[in-house]
Amino acid sequence: MTSYRLSGAVMTHPKRLAAAEQLAGAAPPGALQVVMDPDPGGRPSVLRTALAAWSAIGEDATHHLVVQDDMLLSDSFFERAGAAVEAMPHAALALFALWDSRNGAAVRLGALAGARWVTAVNEYFPCVAIVLPRDAAAGFVDYGRARLDAWPDDILMYRFMRDNGIPGHVSVPSLVEHEDHGSISGNAFRGPRRSVCFLPDDRPADESVRLPGLRVAPFFKNGVAQCAVRLEEPGPERWLHLECESFLEGSGIRGERLDSAMLGLTEVTDREAVRGTWLTAFTLGFVHRRDGRGDAPDPARDPVLAEALATIGPGGISHRRSEEQIAEVRDELAAVAEAGLAAGLAAGERRPSRRPAAGPARAVAVGLAGGASPLGEHIARGLRDKGFTVAAADPGAEGMLRGLDALVDLRPLHRAGGRTPAGVALRILDRATGAVRTDHTLYTGDLYGPGCPRDSVIGALVWDAVRYQPLKVAEPPEAGPRPLHPLHTADLADALAHAVVSPPAERAVLLPVGEPLPVRDVAELVREAVRPVPVEGAPASRRRGAGPGPVPQAPRLPGWKPVRELRLGLHGFAQWLAYEGIRYAPV
Repeated sequence: MTSYRLSGAVMTHPKRLAAAEQLAGAAPPGALQVVMDPDPGGRPSVLRTALAAWSAIGEDATHHLVVQDDMLLSDSFFERAGAAVEAMPHAALALFALWDSRNGAAVRLGALAGARWVTAVNEYFPCVAIVLPRDAAAGFVDYGRARLDAWPDDILMYRFMRDNGIPGHVSVPSLVEHEDHGSISGNAFRGPRRSVCFLPDDRPADESVRLPGLRVAPFFKNGVAQCAVRLEEPGPERWLHLECESFLEGSGIRGERLDSAMLGLTEVTDREAVRGTWLTAFTLGFVHRRDGRGDAPDPARDPVLAEALATIGPGGISHRRSEEQIAEVRDELAAVAEAGLAAGLAAGERRPSRRPAAGPARAVAVGLAGGASPLGEHIARGLRDKGFTVAAADPGAEGMLRGLDALVDLRPLHRAGGRTPAGVALRILDRATGAVRTDHTLYTGDLYGPGCPRDSVIGALVWDAVRYQPLKVAEPPEAGPRPLHPLHTADLADALAHAVVSPPAERAVLLPVGEPLPVRDVAELVREAVRPVPVEGAPASRRRGAGPGPVPQAPRLPGWKPVRELRLGLHGFAQWLAYEGIRYAPV
């Protein structure tokens, strides 16, 4: 007999009571009780209802299940959930992951490895169907009640688990599918939200087979092939937010080879969808083989892997395609994913050199001052992926600059604290003596993106949007004439790489290119990219975010221009703030 007992609740709102009752009625008798939003007329809050559902744990239960009312359960749902509790009694168990998420990427890597569960990666912890041990359920209720207006429930769950050392695992395949009955909490703008891999007739197997310790999670989201990469350096676990192409370039795989390999694969006219699907699948295969996880199953004979690959493309374009439009290209994008996976596995088998494929003709050594920061870690990785050798440097230490071709000093940015004007100091050095040949300032304008603070004007807008808060925009005339000059973290790394190899003649240059944007225009882009929260006018004295100073009048960096599209950059910044930047601020 099992020593563990599972109780369960379906959380719902009066508008969806019928769906909740139908879900509970389809479960074994007494397995699921319906728990209603305690304040259905109040401001929509998934967390408020979730806390009521977690409080409904059975008197003799050792574990509690909470499932949202728009879920479809697999045929073996309770059998698999019970076996998983037996195998991992002290863990939080997510029974679902979205097709475009980082945890969805972990599920795909688990399918490649033949695992039934994967350790969750740095992201919100999926809460649409989740099991917690009794003590964890009670702890989360107390934790959430003290933070009702702080974060969505899934990000708060991630923070709670991390703060309390609760391990989290995600099922391979998912035990539930999202039926999209409409979003009470305002998530409908994201488009269709489906599982990374749902097979309704999946049968229980050895639920103790897990894949832990993932270092790279490649995913296709918002039309961009991206990956979260865990830092191997000492200190608390930290993850970088990169694009797959940059990660592959830094691993010795040229982008031109990737482009030529994708040509002619499909008749799908959406090249962004084809490219993102192929790159993501290629990176999955490359990482699997590079990290020594052995042979991968044949998708033609493994339905779990086949379904996990088939959702890469649909997930990556779901933000701008309907269910019907996605269905039209699903099969062709699945074929693209399988081809990308095979190519990635072959590339990982060849084990390309660790030397980046792109970059300067000879090894260029760059010293980085002020690099011991989230921004510094992203800049260092960006330079390394472009072929540079990067080392920490202290400009004031005697002899420290010998052997370096350039010194990049980020400390002026840190001292500015999100305010402009701010610039990166770049010194071009004599490698033999360390003497300064030329000294430059690269003005960043309004820097945003992974590694950047939340107390700049752009940072404050994004920070509020991810927490469902209205965006405060100063009203004229108090706001003044100063518009914003956005520059993404990755573009800063690109600009530094360019300036080190081709130093400008000018002592100071301005990096942002294009027409500056009013703060309200940027706020509207944040609403589109992150979450459609209200925009509210406010006196300048009450506006969140460091007040912008004037941007210097300086020439542009010759031969270079930024390439990151602002809407996509804002979305990535929101992801970083929610999953990593949250470490540097209270909940």
